Amino acid sequence: MKQKILITGASSGFGLLIANELHRKGYNVIGTSRNPEKSGSKVPFKMIALDLDSEQSINTLPDRIFKEVGQLDMLINNAGFLVSGIAEETPIELGRQQLETNFWGTIKVTNAVLPYFRKQKFGKIITVGSIIGLVSFPNAAYYAASKHALEGYFKALRYELSEFNISVAMIEPSAFKTNIMDNSSTPLNKIEDYNPLRRKIEKFTNALVTQAEDPSIVASKVLKVVETDKPKFRNIVGKGTSVLINLQHFAYGVLEKNVLNQLNKS
Repeated sequence: MKQKILITGASSGFGLLIANELHRKGYNVIGTSRNPEKSGSKVPFKMIALDLDSEQSINTLPDRIFKEVGQLDMLINNAGFLVSGIAEETPIELGRQQLETNFWGTIKVTNAVLPYFRKQKFGKIITVGSIIGLVSFPNAAYYAASKHALEGYFKALRYELSEFNISVAMIEPSAFKTNIMDNSSTPLNKIEDYNPLRRKIEKFTNALVTQAEDPSIVASKVLKVVETDKPKFRNIVGKGTSVLINLQHFAYGVLEKNVLNQLNKS
């Protein structure tokens, strides 16, 4: 019997690649999107509407899902967006929206399916975080905050759900060629004092995008976690990230120094 997997934010980026890969491997995929009518006819899997900023949309999700498929085996949290910009320049309301969608929206979706997972005594929750959830970078303070928050929350949840045979895992990608920058939000009002740093960040970001890897690698990593009975919590993927596995305690200082060196060379 095909396992049934719900994937949020499956209309583009990592979510679309993951959904297509799992569908190709024979899983019963249900993807979500704010506007599924725009992509539903173009994908080989079922798409349903879900808005992470809408309480009503999230609260009605379980009934809609379980009426359609009867049982759910896995949840893959992927939906979210990027707020980029200097922290001081970023309006608090925009920062709050970043946390509301990326963190609270993800938690609300997870909480919506947890009663069903506990009742059936099995399930798997996979959340697509970011390497920025482990090490912050300039120009992405609120995005980093949202991804750090997910790391802490799901690390605790992993322990709480272990007795119910529910696995919890994180995927932490580094830089990959996706459309995340195309859909990002940036502050409108700039502070002149930050212009020298802004120019360095722009050069650094352009170089990062140029060197970014094919995002299909992330879909392959997710597939591996899906197919692992008891996956490890942290699953880092991408160039230059494996150092974190053995250097957890001082990786922040090492990578921060590397980032600053790269910025100063720009």
